[in-house]
Amino acid sequence: MKKFVTVGVGVLVLLAAVIAAATSLFTLSALPEPGRTETFLATRAKRYLVRRSSRKGIPPMPADRQASTNEGERLFGTECGACHGNSGHNPTDAGRWMYPRAADLTSRESQSYSDQEIFWIIRNGIRLSGMPAFGKVEPDDHIWDLVSYVRALPKAQPQSKP
Repeated sequence: MKKFVTVGVGVLVLLAAVIAAATSLFTLSALPEPGRTETFLATRAKRYLVRRSSRKGIPPMPADRQASTNEGERLFGTECGACHGNSGHNPTDAGRWMYPRAADLTSRESQSYSDQEIFWIIRNGIRLSGMPAFGKVEPDDHIWDLVSYVRALPKAQPQSKP
């Protein structure tokens, strides 16, 4: 019995040491950039969850894409520009210092989402990030206008090489 108690206490001490070491690697501060592992895992999880969530309940896109893009440009300045910047490429101070940072909407990563996925992100937001949900303040046609404009951003903005 004494051996079991000794082994049990040893396991608990070892477990406590592992937990202490693991928690010392993480910080809640939004000041430092995240490490490669954190970025990789968070990005993969976000991609999977957005893809899964956007498979149903998305209304059809408006037929007139150009009119939708024009309206989206107007909405973007009031709804999105405060964080992403009016160009969608250069985040404002607010967007640069939130965590995770506001996305460069002209980047290959942002543009690789499907239209339905972008619609879902705008409508629902992303929990534990700075991306708010617009589904209760904007109708679906306005959200589609924003999707159309986000799609037009890379064509309108000169791309700088990373």
